[in-house]
Amino acid sequence: MKQSIFKEKYPIFSYEIPKSETDKKDVDEIIAYYKQKIEAHPVATYIATFDHYAHTKSLKEHTINPDIKDVKNIIFCFGAEIPTTKVAGIRPRSIGVCDLGDKFVIDFMEAPNEKANSFMEEWTKNI
Repeated sequence: MKQSIFKEKYPIFSYEIPKSETDKKDVDEIIAYYKQKIEAHPVATYIATFDHYAHTKSLKEHTINPDIKDVKNIIFCFGAEIPTTKVAGIRPRSIGVCDLGDKFVIDFMEAPNEKANSFMEEWTKNI
């Protein structure tokens, strides 16, 4: 798991998984895996799956890195508390799953809740 700062302000966790090191065959299988984990969690709630690749491809003017074969985001929330209005600005969570042909790349933005980060890291590393 690598941490980086995207566009000089977004803390991102990234994980690359060679296809030879997982039993998951495509982005949909990984999204299904995450959905199962989210639905089994006592606090997390599944919201939606967004087909980022299809959406971008459908736009008249678009740019997609030719190495990227598919991209989907699973959207969910760990929201067990709302201590301030600011929480609404940082929820829900999203995990992006990209197919780069020979590997999958999984990215998610750091959550302000350490437990949420731990779950997302653990789920990702177990793919």
